[in-house]
Amino acid sequence: MGLFTKKIGIDLGTVNTLVFIPGQGIVLNEPTVVAISLDTNSVLAVGVDAQAMIGRTPENIIAKRPMREGVIADYKITEAMLKYFIQKSLGKLQLIKPDVLVTVPSGSSSTEKRAVIDAIINAGARAAYIVKEPVLAAIGANVPINYPSGNLIMSVGGGTTEVAVISLGGIVTASSKRVGGNKLDQAIIDYLKRRHNMAIGERTAERIKIEIGSALPIKEELHVSVRGRDIVTGLPRNIIIGTNEIVEAISVRLKEIIQVVKLVLSQTPPELSADILDKGIILSGGTALLRNFDELIVKATGVPAYVAEEPLFCVAKGAGLVLDNLELYKRSIMARR
Repeated sequence: MGLFTKKIGIDLGTVNTLVFIPGQGIVLNEPTVVAISLDTNSVLAVGVDAQAMIGRTPENIIAKRPMREGVIADYKITEAMLKYFIQKSLGKLQLIKPDVLVTVPSGSSSTEKRAVIDAIINAGARAAYIVKEPVLAAIGANVPINYPSGNLIMSVGGGTTEVAVISLGGIVTASSKRVGGNKLDQAIIDYLKRRHNMAIGERTAERIKIEIGSALPIKEELHVSVRGRDIVTGLPRNIIIGTNEIVEAISVRLKEIIQVVKLVLSQTPPELSADILDKGIILSGGTALLRNFDELIVKATGVPAYVAEEPLFCVAKGAGLVLDNLELYKRSIMARR
């Protein structure tokens, strides 16, 4: 890597965006949120600053997530956001146009991929590369993907669940479903409304999930106190919620996530199935951090499963490794210079 090129790997997630620079590691981890002024139609804040505004903005400002379920939902805003993240990561080196690699869900259409490449180039990159998310997750989880041996990677992020069998550097069979951490949060919101007549926001739901959530019922329940608005009286109130209520709340969504793995396993060639039974399912993405998530997968599939090291960072680390070894991974890359 000479002085003249700067390489940036971006894990463009529905919930968070991570930026990885080879040699430096993860230099940025911010919410994928942009705040826009409706009066001037300009971007007011991005990332952490914009997230603080969600649910708290006056009428002329909206805070929105430009990515929906892993795909660009608002092109112009995504471009502005990418520009901001690229500039923030480069700091003072903005004279040099960087090579940028961004992840896309494995189920992306060619139009969706084009949109990402155009957004990167317009955001100021010299060259744009895109790689499918499960491939990067596997590389970031230290899976030697170029060998003729099957590896099953399951990446469950905020917007999507991506499951793929990878062998010889490519995806043999894959499936993705637009269900992930966000849908789990929504399930918690719906449950509290239905069961406790209480309205809570996304951030509270996410906090409950992280603090006490579990994929399977547990004996020693954890509890958390939740503040929200009573739907009947309209007044604020406080309730205590236990883990097993959350297990019940999110179980339907977790079943959908399991269906994706089962589908991929059912379509895997027998030789590779043997490899997978041997090596197990690798879990990455934020939702892999949910308590007992690995056990749920084992219980549902009969295949060993384990959580990758730093599951939140697998995709971003994979992006960095690919940028450092473009030749080695060239089969996995779609590029535009």
